[in-house]
Amino acid sequence: MATLSTHVLDTAAGRPAAGVDVVLESADGAVLASGTTDADGRVGALGEDLAPGVHRLRFTTAAHSPFYPEVVVAFVVGDDDHYHVPLLLSPFGYSTYRGS
Repeated sequence: MATLSTHVLDTAAGRPAAGVDVVLESADGAVLASGTTDADGRVGALGEDLAPGVHRLRFTTAAHSPFYPEVVVAFVVGDDDHYHVPLLLSPFGYSTYRGS
């Protein structure tokens, strides 16, 4: 089974985004895990033993973005690997990618 971690960077401030609530959901909306980013903007072990399929990370970003109070990132787990899904956040934009 796969594992998951994430982190959030506030690109406008040039530092990690601490205190962001993150919820991991399955494709049907069931909550699998949750956490809050630490001082380094990370949630280290958010998901363990993830089954293959579509999952969502729901970030509560209102404290760091006046335009995006929430960001939802859907991604596919396909194997027994580690997945790292960073969120780069600014007041009026965001991006994400599969990290390492």
